[in-house]
Amino acid sequence: MIYGCIGEHLPHSFSAEIHRQIGPEPYELREIAPEALSAFLAERDFEGINVTIPYKQAVIPALAGMSDTARAIGAVNTVVRRRGLLYGDNTDAEGLTRLIRRTGIDPAGGKALILGTGGTSRTALHVLRALGASEVLRVSRTAREGAVSYEAARTEHADAAVIVNTTPCGMYPRAEETPISLEPFGRLRGVVDAIYNPLRSRLVLAAQARGIPAAGGLYMLVAQAVRAAEIFRDTRYPDSLTEEIFGRLRRSKENIVLIGMPGCGKSAVAAALRKALGRESVDTDALIVARAGKPIPEIFREDGEKHFRDLETAVIRELAPKTGLIVATGGGAVLRPENVEALKQNGRLLLLDRPLQELLPTDDRPLADTREKILSLYEARMPIYRAAADEVLPVRGTPEEMAEKIIR
Repeated sequence: MIYGCIGEHLPHSFSAEIHRQIGPEPYELREIAPEALSAFLAERDFEGINVTIPYKQAVIPALAGMSDTARAIGAVNTVVRRRGLLYGDNTDAEGLTRLIRRTGIDPAGGKALILGTGGTSRTALHVLRALGASEVLRVSRTAREGAVSYEAARTEHADAAVIVNTTPCGMYPRAEETPISLEPFGRLRGVVDAIYNPLRSRLVLAAQARGIPAAGGLYMLVAQAVRAAEIFRDTRYPDSLTEEIFGRLRRSKENIVLIGMPGCGKSAVAAALRKALGRESVDTDALIVARAGKPIPEIFREDGEKHFRDLETAVIRELAPKTGLIVATGGGAVLRPENVEALKQNGRLLLLDRPLQELLPTDDRPLADTREKILSLYEARMPIYRAAADEVLPVRGTPEEMAEKIIR
């Protein structure tokens, strides 16, 4: 191994994908069982490695030295071999610092809560103190030395200005979970979640819905990887490299989700995007038809609209964890808040806003098969579409022209 990442389980790591964009050397993901860690470190058969859960503290006894940052935090995520000896550093601290600043969050003078007491919580504690938080508390399921309980966080520390989640709660495959309700916290200035899969956890979405600056951990992951690569190669890269890699990675992972009125052109634009980008595209209505084994008018007629909506929610829940998709939704897909939240975890919702006079009735849409129904739907749904959308795109031109606008 030249460079790589070690951990106990690495099935969803983005690290190799990031490091391939930094330098030409191979970067390997290697899962190591706890009982094999000491032997791996003793062999020293690598130039540099990143270290992830659960080994950020376990590697320390094998090191000849550590950076001041790693020593202060008590956790190491980067190890390099120099003259046959191993040295440790912690680049998570720089990654988290850059993420907090980039999100526009200023912890100075405010109380900060860190959810979790693991290795990443140590990094967050170091960073928040360095950024001037007046008080930093770690939160655990049960109160213990150095941590308060979640109940105490809600009742005694509702004046918190910043919340940082360092737990796996809300991470794929349990993305529907959230570590804490934001309801009691009326003075929040910002929320950061170290989770990057999904791109936006339920905690981040809850904060954004309240107008609170919030971000997931993807930018932190990229920033710490770039800093680790600098340590590996004893060099410096321009700050712009982190932004470039983050932008490419986010665009490649983020689903393009098309929402809007029946007949606004979602399927046609999705097909044009698929051709232009070479991405997989899916149509939620088509998936519902395949699952039900009958066309949509028949589902409505025989089983009712609620059954159709339940099928729609089930399909969206299955699509939500996937990345890099183009998703054309049915006209009513965003009527249920749980559907919007699921789609937003890994997707950017784009409203195709076709002028009302251009929306035409068709027989295959039970709720929009007459002009009168379209008018009624338009009046009822457009406020919902606009509230759900990340961007509103007036429909002008061909599907190919709309696809090009979305790509730009």
